[in-house]
Amino acid sequence: MSSDAVVPVPRTAVPLGIGDPVVQARTELKAALAAIEEKANVPRRVGRAVDDGVEQARAFQRRNPAVTAVAVVVGAVAIGAAVWGFVRLYTR
Repeated sequence: MSSDAVVPVPRTAVPLGIGDPVVQARTELKAALAAIEEKANVPRRVGRAVDDGVEQARAFQRRNPAVTAVAVVVGAVAIGAAVWGFVRLYTR
């Protein structure tokens, strides 16, 4: 690989070596607005976090299928017991 390989610059970064101050200011403003959009876009951030969690759960399931099955059963029993308890309290 050559040392002259072009590395892509993230949307929220300003590339080095811009000589024109006007272009520099525009580039900094564009990067700042992109950073604000990344930070403020909560649905996208939640979606990425959910995707990461699903990926981790699938990897865990591939490594430990028996433990995953036990965890699913225990979770279902816990949710069922909670619903049953809530209904029982509500109907009294």
